[in-house]
Order: sequence, then structure tokens, then C-alpha cells
Amino acid sequence: MLKGIMKLLGIFSNNLGIDLGTANTVVYMEGKGIVLYEPSIVSIDTRTGKVLAVGKEAKEMLGKTPEHIQTIRPLKDGVITDFEATKVMLSYFIRKALGSGILKPKPRVVIGVPSGVTQVEKRAVLDAAKSAGAREVFLIAEPMAAALGAGLPVEEPVGNMIVDIGGGTTEIAVISLAGIVVSTSIRIAGDEMTEAIIQYIKKRFHLLIGEQTAEKIKVELGSAIMEDDEREMEIRGRDMTGLPKTIRVTNRDITEALEDVINAIINAIRGTLEKTPPELASDIADRGIVLAGGGSLLRNMDVRVKRETGIDARYCEDPLTAVARGVGLVLDKLDLIRKVAME
Repeated sequence: MLKGIMKLLGIFSNNLGIDLGTANTVVYMEGKGIVLYEPSIVSIDTRTGKVLAVGKEAKEMLGKTPEHIQTIRPLKDGVITDFEATKVMLSYFIRKALGSGILKPKPRVVIGVPSGVTQVEKRAVLDAAKSAGAREVFLIAEPMAAALGAGLPVEEPVGNMIVDIGGGTTEIAVISLAGIVVSTSIRIAGDEMTEAIIQYIKKRFHLLIGEQTAEKIKVELGSAIMEDDEREMEIRGRDMTGLPKTIRVTNRDITEALEDVINAIINAIRGTLEKTPPELASDIADRGIVLAGGGSLLRNMDVRVKRETGIDARYCEDPLTAVARGVGLVLDKLDLIRKVAME
């Protein structure tokens, strides 16, 4: 009997926390944890308007489709640029997360969004989620969600600094007493790192490469500081005559390519520290800076942050899912949701 009741309760516990990212969407289900991690990409047949693929399947088509198939990212720099595509993508991810079966009430959905979003952008996210089947929707600033996911004591009267480097935005915040005291949101993050590599390879080696190749280079050779040991990899692309060509690039090339992007992120961190009240700044000096988000996983990012600020920097557990875990943690805590949700 008890097992039956628990099973029934499990059916109804389908509230979702969503990290709606520029590069990837991560979904957390109450009672189950992370249930979905897929690229924020949609493929559409422009002749018919039909959606051909979403998520992983759509990413596999990137750069390989005929003219009439458009593979798009419906979010740019952390905000919705294509409402209809976002609605389709959210609907797909929500249905996939919930799975099939009877007795599936509409879920409560908590979504992490950049702290610098406008009222118009907030409305677009709320409308897209409701159109996708949500019963009620709450928005939480990504740095607050990342701090919750990182296990920081956000409700205590102590300064916590989180730096969340995602795909489209870098979110920096100082949090105390369940509120964001100081924050900075810049639309420079992982995507700009990838684009910087594409442009560097084009300018220096006269070679055109795609986004997926650039991402692979970033992961294998990218670094926030110039390293002593030299590493290299072979990459293929198209030269200026239109013919395939193979070259070798080193980690030093890629560190040089990324320098402007890394500098912009470091300057935003320093600017946020300069605006932080002295008492909270003292807490941060003692407690350190916590890094989250996929972009923070660039090799030696923690070393660079410490070198430039003089404050210890450390990664939270599983930086890629910190925001999703943060929004997931508040799903059944309406009092906390109301404290930390954006107005």
C-alpha cells in the first residue's frame, strides 16, 4: 500500500528546474536530479516550416545541411532571439523530461536567466515556458541559481561571490541574505571564445573552420594563461581558394587567440569587486571566488582569476550543471523561490 502511494506521489512530482542556456539546456526534475542535458539548437525545414530535429540530433546537423534546412540557436547571449523556435525547443525538452504516461499534470517550472535581462526578455521566457506547458513559471537570476547549486550559504549574512561563465553570458554576483548585492552581466563567454578561435585561425593561417572544430580546439588546447609546455593538434578546414587544407596549431596560438575574451571577463570580475561593500569584500577575501558554468572549465581559469584579483578561486562541484541544480533545489521550497525569484 505504502509503495503504491509513493509511486503515485512520484507520478505527480514532475516539477522542473531549467537552465535555459545559449549553448545547452539542462533540465532538473524534482526527486530525480538532472534528467536532460542537450544543445540549445533547433533544425527547421524552411520550405515547410517543419521542425526536423531538436537538441543533440540538431547539433549533429550543424554546418552539414542543404540550403533549405536551417540549424539555429534560438538564444543568443543568454536571451531569446527566436520566440517560436524557443517555444518548440522548450516544449520538446519538457515532454522528453516528463516522459510518457498517464496522470501528468502541468509542471511548476523554475528557469535560470541572465541577471541583466530586460522586462521584454523576461516576458519572452515566461510566455515560452507557459506555451510549452508549464503550470506556473518562476525566473531566477543565473548567478543566484549557480550559487545555490554550488552549495553556498546564500541566506546567511555573509558575502559569497560567484562567477558563472556560460555559453552566451558571464554572470558575476556578490550574494548575501538571499539577495544579489552587486552584479555584473556581460555578453562575453564561451561562445565568444569559440568565435575568437575561428577568427584567429582565419587571420593567421588563412583557414576557415567550423564551430564544432573550434570548440574541440578550445577544449584540447585552450588556456587562460600562457603555459610552459607546448602542445599541438592537427586541424582541417578550407583555405581561401576553397580547397581542403590541414594545419597544426599549438596551445600558445590558442591562448593568444583567447586573450581579449579572457581579459574582458577578468575586468568584469575586478569591476564587480570594486563595487562590493567593504564588509562583504572582506568575506570574499576570506572565502574565495567560486567558478561555475562550462566556460569556467577553460584550462587555468582559476589560476588566472587568482593571479589577477589576489583572491583564491575554486570550482564548484560539476560547474556545467550548477545552475540547473540550483533551480532544482528550490522547486519544492516556495518560500525560498519567492525570496530569490526575479520580479
